Amino acid sequence: MIFHVSIDADDPRHVAEVLAELWGGKAVPFPPVLKGSWVALAGDDRNTTVEIYPRGAELFETEGDADAHGVVGSPDRRSATHFAMATALPAERVFEIAKREGWPVKYRKRAGVFGVIELWVEGCRLIELLTPEMQAEYTGPTTRALQSAFGARMAAPAA
Repeated sequence: MIFHVSIDADDPRHVAEVLAELWGGKAVPFPPVLKGSWVALAGDDRNTTVEIYPRGAELFETEGDADAHGVVGSPDRRSATHFAMATALPAERVFEIAKREGWPVKYRKRAGVFGVIELWVEGCRLIELLTPEMQAEYTGPTTRALQSAFGARMAAPAA
């Protein structure tokens, strides 16, 4: 289980507020690691959180008995970093929010088995949103069987 993830954004506060809206949670400042950072809090029983740092933030180990620290480095807007998150909202509402924000969004059926809504935060950071129906597909027996089959194929010795 993952308790939190972090991404960077051009406008951390705004992104945190939109993610919190999708969760029905709240957004608050999060300056301990890097000034200008915000978090979206799901308000669920696991305290699921997305930390949003200013674009180009890089995290570094700090010597001794101190927390990691962040600095703003490369302003590159693209990354393989993405995550899937649950939302209680219906797909139509997710699309309305994306349209309001001017963020690209579309529905996709992964491997023909489970659906996700691809939401491109600020046009460059992928978040896969799963409505309650999509969550049932994602956690269902067909998806688990596919994941097991994929794992078995990867573990099998090469012929």
